[in-house]
Amino acid sequence: MSEPTAALKASAQRIQSVLSEMGYGERVVELPGSTHSAQEAAEAIGCDISRIAKTIVFRAKPTGEPVLVVASGVNRINERALAKALEKKLSKADAEFVRERTGFVIGGVAPIGHAEAIETIIDEDLLEFDEIWAAAGHPHAVFRMTPSELVAMTQGRVMRVI
Repeated sequence: MSEPTAALKASAQRIQSVLSEMGYGERVVELPGSTHSAQEAAEAIGCDISRIAKTIVFRAKPTGEPVLVVASGVNRINERALAKALEKKLSKADAEFVRERTGFVIGGVAPIGHAEAIETIIDEDLLEFDEIWAAAGHPHAVFRMTPSELVAMTQGRVMRVI
């Protein structure tokens, strides 16, 4: 993994504060290289892309409520199957919606610390790993956790997303 930078950006510090409040301690690292995509994150961290917990935000129709999916970096979310399982029509959210509802820019959306409560779905494939990495509020910041910690932190529902 690349060497982390010394001070965290405000959005990454926000995630670190949430983690600390939850009792998870110092976990956020800010890397000099981008972690905007799952592939970039895997390269910057030095892990397999499947261990990246990427976050995708959907917009439920007609309510407009956000739905956050935390998926393995190698998986392509099956929107139709997900919508059927959730009994909601879904569309991918645009950058403005993502920032407004989560408080983060695309590429830095953490699974926690959102601007509002968000229904969270966790890809069951993430549970096969001993540790995974997720965005930490900024396109250069990440944090490490176990899959069970992810479930506890987010209170997310584990399900098949591919």
